[in-house]
Amino acid sequence: MTAKDVILNGLADAVVEGDEGKCVEFANKALENNIDAYEAVIKGCAHGMRIVSDKYEKSEMFVPEILLAARAMQGAVDVLRPHVKAEEIKVTGKVAIAVVLGDIHDIGKNIVKLLLETAGLIVFDLGRDVLPEALQDKVREEKVDLVVLSALMITSMMEMKEDVKLLKGEFPNVKIMVGGAPVTPKFCDSIGADGYADNASEAIRVAQRLISGEGGKNVIR
Repeated sequence: MTAKDVILNGLADAVVEGDEGKCVEFANKALENNIDAYEAVIKGCAHGMRIVSDKYEKSEMFVPEILLAARAMQGAVDVLRPHVKAEEIKVTGKVAIAVVLGDIHDIGKNIVKLLLETAGLIVFDLGRDVLPEALQDKVREEKVDLVVLSALMITSMMEMKEDVKLLKGEFPNVKIMVGGAPVTPKFCDSIGADGYADNASEAIRVAQRLISGEGGKNVIR
């Protein structure tokens, strides 16, 4: 294992452990060892959050631990973000992100927002339990390229369906990405959304593809 691998793995492990001090330490080590800052975010921070997401789905981690992991990752990203080179950002654009009406679970949304910003996208966070009209207003006002919708409950998935229908009716060219624990690629396709991501690190790749126009409908993992 190379020194680079040790640092990136250490960064990912620190995120999983929710150790902000270690995250900052490994982020600084990455910079000291001339590891690309964007690569450190993706292969260190985002990889760690993917592990956290997997553990959460398996009930091996719970909400307090998720919050600690997100806070730890934030510490590392704050160190790395100023060193991300403009030419490494594949695509720029505007994103509106929200947890749909009737749902207040926003941990995943907050993590996705952080990583999308690090990837160079301008992100408008509408929060949780968001009215469809608020989404429409934001898309209209800011001329956003992508809307990201999150739902963590089966009941709120139906609201996601209505949001997609409403947005596509007024803004047919705006791309919509959906995600959240109960959301599946099949559901994404059935409601007419353009993309699906099952974790925060995948969300970056899918968002970039949708905004740049690469790939077809429903860009999945």
